[in-house]
Amino acid sequence: MFEKEISEYFDKNIDSVIASMKEIMSIDSSLSEPLEGKPFGEGSAKALQWGANFGKSLGMKVKNFDNYAVSMDYGEGEPVLGILSHLDVVPAGEGWSFLPFDCTVKDGVVYGRGAIDDKGPSVAVLYAVKCIKDLGLPLKKGFRVIFGGNEEGGCQDIEYYQEKEPFPPMVFTPDGSFPVLNCEKGMLHLTFQGEGSFDCDGIRLDKISGGTVINAVPGKTVCVCECGETLPESISDCTVKMRDNGFEIIGKSAHGSRPELGRNTVTALLAFLSDNGCETAKRLSNAFPHGEFNGKSAGLGFSDSVSGEMTCVLTQLGYESGKITGGIDIRFPIDKTLSEIEGIITKALEKAGMKVTSLDGMEPHYVPEDSEFVQALLRTYEKVKGEKGECIAEGGVTYVHNTPGGVAFGAEFPWENNNMHGPDEHISLETLKYNLNMYANAIMEICG
Repeated sequence: MFEKEISEYFDKNIDSVIASMKEIMSIDSSLSEPLEGKPFGEGSAKALQWGANFGKSLGMKVKNFDNYAVSMDYGEGEPVLGILSHLDVVPAGEGWSFLPFDCTVKDGVVYGRGAIDDKGPSVAVLYAVKCIKDLGLPLKKGFRVIFGGNEEGGCQDIEYYQEKEPFPPMVFTPDGSFPVLNCEKGMLHLTFQGEGSFDCDGIRLDKISGGTVINAVPGKTVCVCECGETLPESISDCTVKMRDNGFEIIGKSAHGSRPELGRNTVTALLAFLSDNGCETAKRLSNAFPHGEFNGKSAGLGFSDSVSGEMTCVLTQLGYESGKITGGIDIRFPIDKTLSEIEGIITKALEKAGMKVTSLDGMEPHYVPEDSEFVQALLRTYEKVKGEKGECIAEGGVTYVHNTPGGVAFGAEFPWENNNMHGPDEHISLETLKYNLNMYANAIMEICG
């Protein structure tokens, strides 16, 4: 009903949106040492305060939950809609072309830590409220914006919030994908260890360091070794760079739930060593072949009509003094259980001579497509995007994974790779404008 007015408002105010993104993105809100009254560190608390101050400037009723989370109500009566976002981020890491804790706009793209996860979308939610307020759009029902400070560190923020106050009956988060992400695959993260040697023809390996976090495709693997001959310039689809004490393999990082968007340097290394006669590498490469993303060789490879195909990624590999360590990221369909997947992958690792050392996981999350809430969001998508909206399933665990009835609505489109959790994280201005319009129109669709 108000799509045109809302769109024109954001076209006129996009510079203000960018300025606010610069403010919040300049705060390093990654998890740090807890302080009195600041459970996730100084940066997280500072980011929550920034959000609270913005909400107060809009006339929202603000509550701070001991710097675990902040809630902000707008409109009359008990809120029927909750919009759940987070202002903490993962650490900056290495490899940036831009300052990570800044907001750099270049060639129609906004770069900086949190641009897509989840500071940029959080700013879009706040400006959706500001748009409704400034335009005087009529609301019949109230809604609530909730910002957390520990999504990246384990979601203790929302656990604490829910001990104090329940969520509104309908909740969406801008922490996934458009059109509507109503199906989130189950997740299993595990680590393993073993013993062996990675020596092979012409190479004596002393140390391997591949992958930094368990939920990201490793874009770099460093090998300390003695090489009897010059290595090829590339291994599979990855680049080889010689070093004084060995070599490194350069691929491309990607989120663990979307491994097809990356180039895995760990599996590339194992394939290379296996081809050159290394039995230890061969056992691991047989279970995790380079270029395979569904875990079929490890006995997995499941799919269903709602979730689509599962993913299984060897994301970490370490080796020194005969000791092998590794990490695996698995996202599985809603018709499977955590215990089923655990049993299969454990057997596959045992066959490769490895032993599981830790397991951490979540069962799948699913909200029926025919629910009125999901249909309201799909109608919003269709009005704003001008195309048919359909529910999707992904492997990423969003902020509402453990919230009954909760879904993700944005903030990116399924075909995008915004380097979430990686260097040069970004959001295009086009996608940012879709975020702004989606959230303002969704509020009006549900509460107007």
